[in-house]
Amino acid sequence: MTGGALWCHGRPVEAIGFCEVCGHAPGAHDVTATNDGLITSTGTGPDLSASTTEITRRSAEHRGDDDFQALPPVEVPDPARLILPDPEFPERHRHCGFCGEPVGRAYPAANEPAYAEGFCENCGEPFSFLPKLSSGERVGDRYDILGCFARGGQGWIYLATDTALEGQHVALKGVINTNDPAMRALAAQESKALVRLDHPNIVRVTDSVRHPAPGGGQDTYLVMEYVGGRSLRDLVSHGPPLRVEHVFVYGRAILSALAYMHGEGLLYCDMKPENVIHGDKRVKVIDLGATRSIGDPSGRNVGTRPYQVSQAEIDEHGLTVRSDLHTVGWTLRDLLAAVADPGRHRPVGELDALERVIARAVAPFEQRFAGAADMLEQLDGARREVLSLRDGHPRPTPSTLFEDTADLLDAELGTVPDLGRWVAGDPLGGPLDTLVLDSRGGAARLPVPRLDPADPAAEFIATAAASGPQRWLTTLSLFGEPSVELQLARARALVALGDVHGVLHALDAARDLLGAAAARDWRLAWHHGLKDLLRGHPADAAERFAQVRRAWPGEVAPNLALGFCAELRGETGTAERHHRAVWSRDHGQVNAAFGLARCHLRSRGRDAAVAVLDDVRPVSRHHDAARIAAVRIRVGRLAAGPPGPADLADAVRRLAALDLDGDAKDRMEALVREAALDAHLADGGGPGWSGGALLGEPVTEHGLRTLLEKSTRRLAERARDRDEHGVLVDRANSHRPKTRR
Repeated sequence: MTGGALWCHGRPVEAIGFCEVCGHAPGAHDVTATNDGLITSTGTGPDLSASTTEITRRSAEHRGDDDFQALPPVEVPDPARLILPDPEFPERHRHCGFCGEPVGRAYPAANEPAYAEGFCENCGEPFSFLPKLSSGERVGDRYDILGCFARGGQGWIYLATDTALEGQHVALKGVINTNDPAMRALAAQESKALVRLDHPNIVRVTDSVRHPAPGGGQDTYLVMEYVGGRSLRDLVSHGPPLRVEHVFVYGRAILSALAYMHGEGLLYCDMKPENVIHGDKRVKVIDLGATRSIGDPSGRNVGTRPYQVSQAEIDEHGLTVRSDLHTVGWTLRDLLAAVADPGRHRPVGELDALERVIARAVAPFEQRFAGAADMLEQLDGARREVLSLRDGHPRPTPSTLFEDTADLLDAELGTVPDLGRWVAGDPLGGPLDTLVLDSRGGAARLPVPRLDPADPAAEFIATAAASGPQRWLTTLSLFGEPSVELQLARARALVALGDVHGVLHALDAARDLLGAAAARDWRLAWHHGLKDLLRGHPADAAERFAQVRRAWPGEVAPNLALGFCAELRGETGTAERHHRAVWSRDHGQVNAAFGLARCHLRSRGRDAAVAVLDDVRPVSRHHDAARIAAVRIRVGRLAAGPPGPADLADAVRRLAALDLDGDAKDRMEALVREAALDAHLADGGGPGWSGGALLGEPVTEHGLRTLLEKSTRRLAERARDRDEHGVLVDRANSHRPKTRR
């Protein structure tokens, strides 16, 4: 970094004073939108449907130039070819600016054509929908008009050259019907909005000039950068074909622009594919004619259905940040409908997360995203999921809503079997592909929502400590103020203790503290899901976790919980789909790897299950558990039969690489030898194969019995009492090879 330069997101901030990544001034306080559309400091607050993290962090991945490379190549047409030979304002939109009556309409019965200028037959006021500037005119002693090339919401847009900048193309925009006071007011509003905005994804105003009007007086024209390219509507209609990746890039550009506008206290109000241009250098939002201040009820409503919300919502809530996001949702829905990936196999569930993001954006008011930053973060999460499912490369990122869990949902596959398994007489247990998961144990091990920093007990909970859930409950009782987070923490401790009634009491207390916000608080739904698991009702729990997934479709924790519930219900295909979505995206989510391995045991066999566990990274705290599980999967029973020689040989190789203490090593060696003898007998004592020092060279029944007897006697040396010792000695004797008398 150079001395004295301002930097943001790793890039120098140029003279405009705003970061090209996030659109904010360096060091500016981040802002977000709350439910009522007001701008406040970021924070979770009681209503966690509102934004929960900083806008800059959420858009940190938004690198406009890098994203742009992923877009389809678009041929930027020669600007001169865009000039309209006969620009015409649609007849159906011609209304008097004073009385609102239709004007300039054709009367076929009287053989009268439509006319673009004249006088209102109702009130007598003049109107004109003709362009005011002609080719060859010079405006502001600087801009040479080439012609009219487009129509915005309120004004004609003219292509011109800037004589002060060597003929660089610019766009001038003026009011279509200057006799319409509402149109003039909207134009003035757009002028104020554009002048104050400077964001890489928003068209930039460079000047404002006045020019004599045809009928006398002066008209004002905005001079804007010329955005060469094609609108998203044109791309949807005429190609080139869009891919899913393109939808994400366009959506991120749009949401980045709107997050910036909302931070400036402005609503866009008229997002649709027509108002986004894919140019040769950038994706740009254009036509800010419908822009208004957040909370301002005045002004003409110029939104477009179905992008704009219903009139009933406008009557109740007005135009809000949420109504802006509704328009983005419909825009993305149009883009997704145009996606075409011919000849490419699409993984099952690939678009689930993206479709859920769109569904929440167009949901009823209370269920919709409360801020563009929220939607942008969830869209990024969906993007990571889609791309990782597609190419198999993880794209992890820390969750802003859930803590990472250190607990392992492994159904004991990742642990060395306890000595009691040999005492009981069946260390191999039942078939691994019919493992019964512990619903209660899962409830206590699923991820935990992050603390709301605005909660009065947040600091207390974050810094306090206790050993075990019962001591934790005692510690929590020391805090004397009402707190939602305190009640949720109590609920989790009571889940660990298996106290269903206590959990219900704590959640009822949290609900009472939340009041009306309880109905939409996702944390409450999550904890009710844990309660349902504790009760042994995975179907009810899945409904709760699905609520959370609908609220935060880009998060991995709801998918993990839903995969666990599906396993409990015996729905292997559904469970595999959820676990794969999590594991493909983040190899730090080892619970998803174990879940996927269990599903593969039921559907694809040992090789597929072990392959998943082999992808657990060496730096993971659960790496050793994954390696132990791989050995146990190789030697465990399946409904289809015992392991074969190749499985046992692989187990021998893997066991030798494990760094186990003496006791654990003895138990694992005994487990492998038990499995080898079991498989050898099931195979009818087939031809021997090389099992090394662990199983013998070659493997024979006599050799396996001798080795297993030794292993079992070593286990007997670690018996916890005389009874266990006697049982294990008897078991060792039962393995002894038979000798002739």
